[in-house]
Amino acid sequence: MKIEVDTVKGFQDYLPPESLKKRAVKAVVEKYYKLYGFVPVETPFIEFDEMMRPDSPKEEDEAVSDRFRLQDRAGRNLGLRYEFTFQLARIFKQNPNIKLPFRRYQIGENFRDEPIGAGRFRQFIQCDADIIGDSSVEADVECLSLVSDILKELKIDAEVCINNRKLLNAIIDSVQATDKRNIMRELDKIDKLGEDAVKSNLRRFAEPTQIMTLFKLFEKDLQFFVENEFDGAKEVKDILDRCRSYGIKNAKFMPFLARGFSYYTGNIFEVRVKEQKNVIAAGGRYDKVVGKYIGNDIPAVGISFGVERLSELAQINVEKTQAIIISIGQDSKALKLVKLLRGEGVSCILTSDKPGKAMEYANSYNILNAIFIGDEEASKNKFKVRNMKSGEERLLGEKSLINLLKKSR
Repeated sequence: MKIEVDTVKGFQDYLPPESLKKRAVKAVVEKYYKLYGFVPVETPFIEFDEMMRPDSPKEEDEAVSDRFRLQDRAGRNLGLRYEFTFQLARIFKQNPNIKLPFRRYQIGENFRDEPIGAGRFRQFIQCDADIIGDSSVEADVECLSLVSDILKELKIDAEVCINNRKLLNAIIDSVQATDKRNIMRELDKIDKLGEDAVKSNLRRFAEPTQIMTLFKLFEKDLQFFVENEFDGAKEVKDILDRCRSYGIKNAKFMPFLARGFSYYTGNIFEVRVKEQKNVIAAGGRYDKVVGKYIGNDIPAVGISFGVERLSELAQINVEKTQAIIISIGQDSKALKLVKLLRGEGVSCILTSDKPGKAMEYANSYNILNAIFIGDEEASKNKFKVRNMKSGEERLLGEKSLINLLKKSR
């Protein structure tokens, strides 16, 4: 039988330099998760399918409907996790003594059997940070400040768009439209389809005058909704005020932002590349999810990144192998140097290939420094170092060599 040697559609390999960049991005994200006091959690890839489904089929989001379904040998209905959030309800059922507030982060693979496209794959690395058990606006802003710091280090220019599910419900109620769920589903497509197409689609769920009034309301500033006491408007004002206190200057109000129909209950946010429609991070408050199996509402708010999307945009230095040690008949001294450099935290490899072949290899992997150890270098107790970019060569002693390599990281 002929085997088709190819990756499954929607899945892909990552080789250097892309794989190195993804690791570097993950390291930056995790660094800030830890700095903000979040602690790591790990969960299984596979859960019972019944646990993945919402309580009502009408509440099912695209992410849920696109889950991978499977069965084990016993015929039990299982599925691959499509996100991390729904697993928190199980965790809190099984671990009732978790001290609140619980600041949790998780970085790992998730899977969705969805249509693929630019930047969309069926296997992806998601980075979540959640604060469970804190209903204050401070928890919401901590998530946004976390985002802001990560994007600043990755040199990604983005803006934070904020809305509130209660406010969006109140705006729709104010025009006396009743099919709120379907109206919100259509509003959530404005970036993809454009305003005119969404208005046309909305005619299935609302009268033309209601649609016209709705979009006129979307042109109002936040102060209008606060002064007219729209539910949720004060929460948006509070989070924007606190954003300014945190030095987050790129936050703005977006009244038609919907997101996550089945679980968001309050403030919601999306982080978008400026002057583009790409959403690179998203989250919000979901106060009715975590306590689902214990019969109590537990306040919760979180933010989520996709590593693949961040990696496309990030401007970050990627750690590479720093040096190749080329032994020219001096294997013992070369091995001694390799051990010394690795002990100093300098990444390096050893080769006895001919210098020309070794330098060709170094160039193919962007190794900056080639270090030669031959009879002449051994007799002088020195090392010849060649900068593979500039071609400059220097004869250095052990300490000078170590200092040079540490600076070139």
